[in-house]
Amino acid sequence: MRKIGFIIYPGYQPMGLASTTPFEMANRQAAEPVYEIRMLSKHGGPVRTSVGFHVSTEAFTEEQYDLIVVGASLEEASPETIDLVRHARSHCRRIAATCHGAFVLAEAGLLDGRRVTTHWIRASKLRARYPNVRVEEDRIFIADGPVWTSAGMTAGIDLALALIEEDLGLEAARSIARRLVLYHRRAGGQSQFSSLLELEPKSDRIQSVLTYARRNLAARLSVGDLADVAHLSPRQFSRAFQAETGRTTSEGD
Repeated sequence: MRKIGFIIYPGYQPMGLASTTPFEMANRQAAEPVYEIRMLSKHGGPVRTSVGFHVSTEAFTEEQYDLIVVGASLEEASPETIDLVRHARSHCRRIAATCHGAFVLAEAGLLDGRRVTTHWIRASKLRARYPNVRVEEDRIFIADGPVWTSAGMTAGIDLALALIEEDLGLEAARSIARRLVLYHRRAGGQSQFSSLLELEPKSDRIQSVLTYARRNLAARLSVGDLADVAHLSPRQFSRAFQAETGRTTSEGD
């Protein structure tokens, strides 16, 4: 069984806990559990999150882990937490950070010379503070050897699915994504930004087209394909799209 430890420290943002769910689903769909998930801190006990509730943790021990995950916090990581992460690296096969948990890995000296990503809001700060780190802010996640990092918020789920794909294969990851009601796993190189999110159509007809396009980002969709979804001719669709969004169909690609 692969042992996974999530390092929890004061101010931890609960969104990071969402990345445990793909591993839980992997256990549920396997003949027998494949992951053992633990919440870890330096000394164990309850750790207060950014919204006020506490997460129960175990004290970190020097047993071997397949994966250690450091999430984001609204507070600066203490020297004690940095030391814990630095020490934990020698006791795991892979180490990962979601969102601005990358700052903790960088402070621990684990990102020097590596390609990493983080939440786009904090990327320039990460680059300025740690000039030896190769920051690529417009990525969903990056794997550089045994070190994995992801963008902010929900990108931690994409990171977890990619780790599961490495462990159990593509079909297992796809099955878990379906259970999580995700239409597909975003590729690591996909942009953190989407022009589709900026479009605000006035009718349900055009909104349904944008919803379809978001669900099929990996496909090459033509104006004709989108017109079919709207039940309009390509010419009618192009006119309606521009009238409602202020963008041409080519700009909406």
